[in-house]
Formats: sequence, structure tokens, C-alpha cells
Amino acid sequence: MYGATQRDLFESDRRNGERLGYSPAYTQPAFTNFRGVTPKTDLSALNLNWREADLPEKERTKHVHRLHPYLGKFIPQLVEIFLRKFRPKAVYDPFAGSGTTLVEAKALGIDAIGCDVSAFNCLLMKVKTDTYDLRKLEREIRDALDRLNKGLTTTLFGEKLELKQTDNAYLNSWFHPKALAELLFFRDVVGDYEYGDVLNIILSRAARSARLTTHFDLDFPKHPQTEPYYCYKHSRTCQPTNDALQFLNRYGLDTLERIKEFSRTARPNKNVIVHGDARFAELPRFDLVITSPPYVGLIDYHEQHRYAYELLGLPFQAEHEIGAAFKGSSEKAKKNYCMEIAAVFGNVRKHIKRGGRVVIVVNDKNNLYDYVAQQTGFLVEQRLKRHVNRRTGRRSGDFFEEVLIWKAHS
Repeated sequence: MYGATQRDLFESDRRNGERLGYSPAYTQPAFTNFRGVTPKTDLSALNLNWREADLPEKERTKHVHRLHPYLGKFIPQLVEIFLRKFRPKAVYDPFAGSGTTLVEAKALGIDAIGCDVSAFNCLLMKVKTDTYDLRKLEREIRDALDRLNKGLTTTLFGEKLELKQTDNAYLNSWFHPKALAELLFFRDVVGDYEYGDVLNIILSRAARSARLTTHFDLDFPKHPQTEPYYCYKHSRTCQPTNDALQFLNRYGLDTLERIKEFSRTARPNKNVIVHGDARFAELPRFDLVITSPPYVGLIDYHEQHRYAYELLGLPFQAEHEIGAAFKGSSEKAKKNYCMEIAAVFGNVRKHIKRGGRVVIVVNDKNNLYDYVAQQTGFLVEQRLKRHVNRRTGRRSGDFFEEVLIWKAHS
């Protein structure tokens, strides 16, 4: 739309919205003055319907927010708004996922607690929120990559290195032998470094890209792709990758720069990461919850990082996921989901301080959360509706989600 003004774009979005059956508030500029939020800010006056032009991907995935791909995470700027509005001493996320709430809390110097049943998620949020000796971190990442690049070329005697192998059936089916050997070599050196957790995240991110899958379906691959294929992403015939080395090198240096970038803005705080079931976890006290719960029958959170579990030997506890896709979305599944979500917020109620608030970002199309609030002793204080019109990969479609604000009864 050449020469269009911002108002023209708002009007275009408004007309398209009416045609598709929704009417988001695109007639006024989206709210982007995040640092200007104070306890006196009227949340209902904020236009949170961000378009790509209002909140570009670069901003949504700044610094460590893009340390590793993760499906189902919410926009960090949304978290920032509520942290600045409620100014908690400690914030808790019972579905901490990739650690968005914890990262934003660290950016503001607010103590944070994150709980997740996924061992990989806990590793990821730990790496994102740790405090590092940056010089040592850089030495270790560069040394590990140097050993990898030299080791895959020749041995000390100038002979070709024998490709590493494994008897893991999943790894053997999802990776070309060459790519797998490169990943296994890097895995073997991780234990030699203090910041091995960072190297493991680099390894996992490289493994995701090096799988035998199509370029356009990294999110939900159904089976290994071993033959040339027509690529919808590149509009040509592509070959499955047989190389992990390029990804290890690229993501190693990218991870270093992202951690450096965040270290320049992060403020001292205390982080507590709980690997466990949020229905039963023992927790420190907190005065604010910010979370985005899983939706019923939508995503298998363990399975999306299966390559990491297999490479790193992490405990696979998918059976404890709430609302997992493999559990379906039948009426029985919805009933179980409601009971399990209620148990999570019942546990929140035990640990939240008097007068504390709970902020829940959710697409509550089944109208479950009013019931959950009633059952767990929370007062529904406010509802904000926002339009989500931006999707990634081959996923498409628009939807509304709500931001529910609850208050713990005194």
C-alpha cells in the first residue's frame, strides 16, 4: 500500500475486520509507550491490538526472547505492561514455558518464580535469566565451537574423524548421519564447560534446524523428510539438510550476542525456577501472577522439543501436561482440563499475598475461567479483549484473546 498514511492502514484493517466478523480497535493507534505505564494507568483505555507495524517481530523477539523457538508464548510487551502497572515485589508464572514472565521481571529488577512440568522449559528459562561472567561465557562458546570445527576436520594425526553414532532410534530417524555426528560431537564437549547449560540450548536450537524436515514445517513435522521436496517457503525444490555444523556455529554466536544484549539492560533480582506440577508445587510467597495457560487440545509441549529430550537425556513427562493435544478436545478432555486448571489456581490461592492479583492471557472460548475463579476464591476484577492478527510459519487465522485480571479476596 504505497503512500498510505497510518490512518489509512487503520481504516483498511477496520474494514477487513468488519468483513471477517470482528471489529478490533484499529481506529486509534496501538499503545506502545510501555515505559510510561504507572499504577495509575487505566488499562481499559489502552489499545492492545498490535499489528506488525506497531510491534514488529524484532521487538517481540528482542534479546533472549529469541534464544530458542517456542510455540505458544505470549508477547513480552504485554507482560511488561502489567509488571509496570502492579509493581509487585515478586511475580509468579505457573505455566512459565519459555520464561517470558521471568525475563521481563529481570529486566525490571522484580523477583520472579517460574514453574513448569517440562525439564526443557526449565533449562531454557534458566539460561535466559542467569547472570553471567560475559568474558568467560564468550571464551567458552568460542572454544567449544573451535573444538567442534577442528575436530570434525581431522584428528591429531591428520586422519579423518570417524563419525559418532548412537543407538537412539529417534535421533537416527530424524537426522542425517553427518548432521547427527556433528550434534553428538558438540554434546560430548559440553560437560567441559561451566556454562554447559548455554551450550545445551545452542545444541538444541541447532538440532531443531538440522532435522530431516521441510523448511516450511519446522513447527509440526509429522515424519522425517528424506527426499527432495517442493518448498512452499522458498517456492522451489529443496533438499533435506545433512548438516548441523552451520547451525551450531551460527546459533552459538547469536546466543552469545543475545545474552550480552540482555545483560546490558537486565537488573539484579532473585529467580526461582521450579521443575514440577503447578497444581501441587510448594512456592515462595508472591503478590502477582502473570501467565498464559495452555489451551485445551492444542499443543504437545514436550513433543515440540522432542529432539532436545532425546539429545540431552531429559526426563519426558508429557503425561503431566494440562490440555495437551494428544489428550484431545472432547467434552471429557475439557472437563479434565477445567479441573486441572482449577487445581493450579487453587494452589496459586494458597501462596499469593492478600490482595494480590492474577493476570491470565487466554482465549477462553469455552468460558471456563469464570468458573475457575469462583471455585478458587478469586474476584474477576477486569476483562480486556485483544485481537491477535499476526501468525508465524504456515499457521494463519485471526482470533481474540482475553486478558483476565483477578484479585485475591482479603
